[in-house]
Amino acid sequence: MAVPLKWQKSSFSGGGEGNDCLELSSTSTTLHLRESDTPTITLATTPSALAYLLAGIRTDAIPRQA
Repeated sequence: MAVPLKWQKSSFSGGGEGNDCLELSSTSTTLHLRESDTPTITLATTPSALAYLLAGIRTDAIPRQA
């Protein structure tokens, strides 16, 4: 039986009630991300893949869209 995920609001999201925000959850091997306004759509990734993506964005190895 699958254990329900416990979602946590990102600290970068606004503090007011009703604000759309990014929510995070994790298991021992996977990170789950979703937007609060569409909670049935989730993105699952590994910690290392997400770290690689963020490092690429920070160093401009992955160009940002205007």
